[in-house]
Amino acid sequence: MSFWGLAQLVISTVIFLLAAIAAKQWGLAPSLGKILLTLALYTAGNLMMLRLVREFGMSVSFSLSAVIQLVAVNAVALVFFGERVNALQATGIVLAIGAVALITLGPYLQGRL
Repeated sequence: MSFWGLAQLVISTVIFLLAAIAAKQWGLAPSLGKILLTLALYTAGNLMMLRLVREFGMSVSFSLSAVIQLVAVNAVALVFFGERVNALQATGIVLAIGAVALITLGPYLQGRL
């Protein structure tokens, strides 16, 4: 992955993270402004993802984005909103991260084995 591709992935993750925070805020106190902000942020994030799909392919782009968002959104939910996950849910999160690592690194590791 190129530096520019990594930068785009980081930017899209920040946008999706802001969208998730806006969605949580809308869930706590719904308003038209909050839902419009949420929709605008998700739209911007998805437009950025289209560039990543073109450059790196669908499987790699969405897999990387999904795991990074999974970690980032859970960190924000746990740290800033005080949400909790039980042991089974935490296990699922860890397995999801491992699965995406295998999908992403698989082609590189397969050639070395």
